[in-house]
Amino acid sequence: MGGYWSGILAILAINVIFAYGIFLPVATGQLNLGGAGFQAVGAYAAAYMSYTYDWPVALTLILAMVVTGGIGFAVAFPILRLRGVYLVLGTFAFAEVVAGLILNSETLGGAIGLPVPAFVDYEVPVVLAALVTLFVFYLMATRFGLVMRAVHDDEVVSDLMGVSLRGVKVAAFAVGAGLCGLAGGLYAHTFTYVEIQAFNALVSINVLLFVLLGGTQTAFGPLIGAAFFTLLPEALRVLLPQLQASVASLFGAAGDMRAPDDSWRFVILGCVTVLMMVFRPEGLVTRTLVERFKPRRRSGLAAAEASA
Repeated sequence: MGGYWSGILAILAINVIFAYGIFLPVATGQLNLGGAGFQAVGAYAAAYMSYTYDWPVALTLILAMVVTGGIGFAVAFPILRLRGVYLVLGTFAFAEVVAGLILNSETLGGAIGLPVPAFVDYEVPVVLAALVTLFVFYLMATRFGLVMRAVHDDEVVSDLMGVSLRGVKVAAFAVGAGLCGLAGGLYAHTFTYVEIQAFNALVSINVLLFVLLGGTQTAFGPLIGAAFFTLLPEALRVLLPQLQASVASLFGAAGDMRAPDDSWRFVILGCVTVLMMVFRPEGLVTRTLVERFKPRRRSGLAAAEASA
């Protein structure tokens, strides 16, 4: 496989893991805009241990998950006392605090960043993304996953039924933070360099869009959202020049034409995002859509039609 496609697959796998890290707290009704902060913690934890102590990749990735999961557990108690836009601002503030601490830390390289000696090829992120996907699907099918959905749909009723709202939210937030840390550790070992500028506010916004526009009702949503918004800009890189040539020939334009600037990819991506928010505010994948394609539902409908 060529270097271009292996790089795309690695980025896609990291984005899928990252999206599932944000999906878990969102599945309990908590919008998390601090994803870049958790990913930065995981990336720097893995990078520091690899650079300073030459730890193997497996240990640095485990450390990245444990550290970010522990931090997520600790900050969940004060942050999850907030509601609505204040929760969004609180998680965003956490990411900014992390960025500020790393930027002013000489141990972590400050603004220069840290090199990462250990490199992993695309197979490692792809395999781990597949395992994380299976884990999240399993988790959402368990009793805990059903409780998460109940808390998301109606906190009052869930509380009356004896559900520990704080416990469910903290657990989902901590596990999600651990997955964000794993994505950060994979980022460090894939690109072999970390700098805090790579974990900016736009990263937190993008990964939250992966989840919200992919759909928060099922575990398919983050997977589809991450794949769609990771691959669409790359597809536009190829399609834009072809589209320009088609439009030019339609209007009879001739001669050499300047190729579209890369910024147009993001203009189109933004327009697609706005259109999806207007026409599919519940996301690309919903529970109704998933139920419609279940085999037992199709067989049940066929039996009902036959009996009628």
